[in-house]
Amino acid sequence: MSKTGTLYIVATPIGNLEDVTLRALRILKEVDAVLAEDTRVTKKLLSHYQIDTKIVRFDALMETKLTDEAVRRLSARESLALVTDAGTPGVSDPGARLVKAAREVGIHIEAIPGASSLTTALSISGLSADEFLFLGFLPHKKGRQTLLKRIAEYDGTVVLFESTHRIVKLLGELAEYATERTVVLARELTKMHEEVLTGTPAELTALLTSQSVKQKGEFVVIVAHTPIET
Repeated sequence: MSKTGTLYIVATPIGNLEDVTLRALRILKEVDAVLAEDTRVTKKLLSHYQIDTKIVRFDALMETKLTDEAVRRLSARESLALVTDAGTPGVSDPGARLVKAAREVGIHIEAIPGASSLTTALSISGLSADEFLFLGFLPHKKGRQTLLKRIAEYDGTVVLFESTHRIVKLLGELAEYATERTVVLARELTKMHEEVLTGTPAELTALLTSQSVKQKGEFVVIVAHTPIET
């Protein structure tokens, strides 16, 4: 018998609530508590599947405050599930601090794999994903220009995350640094209005500016290392 509880890192749907594994549902039902980046989002998922496990807020701020408490509970043989708003925890989302702290004291940790917007977008982009550079969300200020130059110079596919509020700004910057690159925007993945848009940064800027509805949602931005073929 394990001397500790188990910390489960559970991937949850990125949009469509049906995109959750049977194993994930079982774990979410069996654990003592679910640590959630956004309790409202997680409550919707659990309610959909009639799961009444207690949900504890565990966003980036609370991870700093509650990691020690979570490790104490795990050491006392409680089991906890960590989830984020959508997709796999620890990928541009909270989780790394808790996993590191738990691993350092010998807590048993299990990954419950599932949805990921990163791999989902790559799979439908039509671009080569044999090798790619993932940069997550670019910093808003310090280091941003350095990373944009890195994208322009990188000889391969680059993947970024961007929000609805900054997507036009990012495209404008890519138009300056990676003018002729092919860019794929994947938005609203697995949802009713899922859409994949392809073009140069300037073409996509013009499209999103003229049709503001296409600026809505969370974006996976894929930058190819080759220009569009004509």
